[in-house]
Order: sequence, then structure tokens, then C-alpha cells
Amino acid sequence: MQKKLLYLFLYVFAFISPALAYEKETHEIEIKDHKFYPNVIETTKDKVIKLRIFNKDKTIEEFESFDLKREKIVAGNRKIVITVGPLKPGEYIFFGELHPETAQGKLIIK
Repeated sequence: MQKKLLYLFLYVFAFISPALAYEKETHEIEIKDHKFYPNVIETTKDKVIKLRIFNKDKTIEEFESFDLKREKIVAGNRKIVITVGPLKPGEYIFFGELHPETAQGKLIIK
């Protein structure tokens, strides 16, 4: 039994330990008047990025990103947290699905 627990621990640790090695970074985004503020976030590669999104509007919005493979509803006057990364260098587009003409932004990884 102890041998099985040891193997299980080593197996799990092999997948968790690389994620622990990355630097973590938090960015705050506000949704106001159906726009993202800031609408451009720049950072460097090899980081786990936490996006804290505050919807200051009274209406709901849906944070959507095909590039980041994330979508999440943000109720009016509420916040959500989305974690991504580490990401390769490039531009990752996100938008508000309910107001895509105005709620647009991007995450730039250098």
C-alpha cells in the first residue's frame, strides 16, 4: 500500500512541479460602457497569468477568447478570475461576446 502511495505521489508531483516553477502575474481589467480597460495587456513568456475582470456595467457580459480557449460570464457589478499560461510569444485576442463591436482586447506575450 505504501509503495502505491509513493508512486501516486511521484506521478502527481511530476505534473504539478513544472507549473510551480513559473512566475505568476495578476492583471486587472474593468468592463465599463461595454469596453475593456485596459484593452491591451503586455507581459513576457513563461508566466502564469491571472486576469481579474471586474464588470462595472449593470448588464452581463461574456469574456470570450478563442485564442486563450476561455469563455466565462461576468454578471453586472461582479468579478471573475481567469488563469492562463504559460503562453508562447504572440497576440491573444479576447472580446465581450455580447458587445463584440466595442468590447475588444488583446494579451501580448513577448
